[in-house]
Amino acid sequence: MTTQLPETRSFLDVEERFGSGAYALRGLTLVRGEGARVWDTEGREYIDCIAGHGAAILGHAHPAVRTALSEQAARLIACPGTFANDVRASLLERLHRISGFARFFLCNSGAEAVEGALKAARLLTGRRGIVAMHRAFHGRTMGALSATASPKYRTPFEPLVPNVRHIPFGDSAAAEATITEETAAVILEPIQGEGGIHPADHDYLHTLRQLCDARGALLIFDEVQTGFGRTGTWFAFQHVGVRPDIIALAKGIANGVPLGAVGFAAHLPPLPAGSHGSTFGGNPLSAAAALATLDTLEREQLPERAARLGAWALDEWRRCLSGHRLVRDVRGMGLMLGIDLRTRVTPLLKRLQARGILALPAGPTVLRLLPPLIIGEGAWATVIETVLDEVQR
Repeated sequence: MTTQLPETRSFLDVEERFGSGAYALRGLTLVRGEGARVWDTEGREYIDCIAGHGAAILGHAHPAVRTALSEQAARLIACPGTFANDVRASLLERLHRISGFARFFLCNSGAEAVEGALKAARLLTGRRGIVAMHRAFHGRTMGALSATASPKYRTPFEPLVPNVRHIPFGDSAAAEATITEETAAVILEPIQGEGGIHPADHDYLHTLRQLCDARGALLIFDEVQTGFGRTGTWFAFQHVGVRPDIIALAKGIANGVPLGAVGFAAHLPPLPAGSHGSTFGGNPLSAAAALATLDTLEREQLPERAARLGAWALDEWRRCLSGHRLVRDVRGMGLMLGIDLRTRVTPLLKRLQARGILALPAGPTVLRLLPPLIIGEGAWATVIETVLDEVQR
């Protein structure tokens, strides 16, 4: 059944009138999705390379997720963490198997996962210092925002959580000088997303691991965007062989159903009872969606497929855009890709939208693509060729 509004009002008008104003609306009202495609109220079709900011990792209306949600909704939706639950227990075991982390705290979002990771680091070490990175983006809650670097996000809400220092991403000397015996944790994204699609140098990550080990600090990887096959492996840390002590996960974990997770390495003790909590975290409905998502990713070998499609796209872009006057760089891994322009990216995003492709910025000059991992090869070729055409205009 389609929801109707009076002819004089549109859904966009209503959101502009009654919404908080926190979102810069892009002039579209999306009402339906299937696979890697979405449709607006006028019936126009788009290839979705935003995918809920990377959350819809299996695309829209995936049959396995639909079935899991429907069946679980008929059984049990809410079950607090003070009771065990069959579906949640199955998810915890599955996360352990695919990641190697020993324990997990389940929450509702990436920002909550980062908050949980930072709280746990302070609790488990008895220290207060947090070291984060320039260009980092970890979320908009107060703790996650404190670890986020950009003044655009931070300044209106200062003062933030104290004892957080930011250092240049990739600068080993700065890390050596900043990580001390008072540091509870170092937090970073293995591939910076909002900061411009910047993969961390392998040697740098090994240096951070060594510094944290030597000085008793915990290493936290924010894999909210990079997790669950997005970069061509289950987790981005697997590309470099550097394991964090704590990992923050969300987005693709349940194909867009709200869920986040904090993973803890085996050498860390369990959190004390009552030290953290979440009313909705790990509810059976989200857990069922996550199990269906992980089953599909594994059965269809979608991380490996993301690696293949992403490598082809990068080769095409680099071959065609090398030396182009408007392009600084092309970078990314798997199906997390960016083109860094010498001009603002917004006009390009608008032209792509007009041609039926939805894409994201990553900062003011970087075009970012985060398509579902199930995107068809024909649709993916259309995206890559259309982006090339628009960049070369």
